[in-house]
Amino acid sequence: MKNRTAQITRNTKETQISLEINLDGSGAYDIDTGIPFFNHMLELFARHGLFDLKIKAAGDIEIDYHHTVEDVGIVLGQAVKQAVGNKAGMNRYGFFILPMDETLVRTAIDLCNRPYLVCELGDSEARVRDFNVSLLREFFQAFANESGANLHMKLEYGGEPHHIAEAAFKSFAKALSMSTALDPRRGDALPTTKGSI
Repeated sequence: MKNRTAQITRNTKETQISLEINLDGSGAYDIDTGIPFFNHMLELFARHGLFDLKIKAAGDIEIDYHHTVEDVGIVLGQAVKQAVGNKAGMNRYGFFILPMDETLVRTAIDLCNRPYLVCELGDSEARVRDFNVSLLREFFQAFANESGANLHMKLEYGGEPHHIAEAAFKSFAKALSMSTALDPRRGDALPTTKGSI
């Protein structure tokens, strides 16, 4: 099996981020963004997607969480794009519906190199402690842009902000894991009839 890993570093005046990912991992993680709830969501992503993930992020969180959340999305998207390479043998598509108590979130993804996001996760003013759940859209938009993903996420129903965020990250993890998985029937064939993605 080819080595599907990536290491990305991003340094700006607002954030300093280093990230390592192994798409064919076991769900091991070491994550520190300075934002406890965001750490928790990224840990869920790693564990349920079976991605080995290391993230160290320092940002201007004394001002706002926005820059750190968005920039981690940027770096994660870049890392996934680098790790999948030309996508030979890969599924390309992934889909998962995830229940979390009263909440149900649906995620579908196509790693097609045509970035687009549809993200309908409910109340934009919802908060978990001091974390504004609307920031999740910024994270997923940044990921879609940088990974080249067509990403659709929809809250089917539910109301508890923590459950919505958790269901979103878990369903995203499962869908991404499915889309990046290698199908031995493909061999080195690309998952397209166009000749390239």
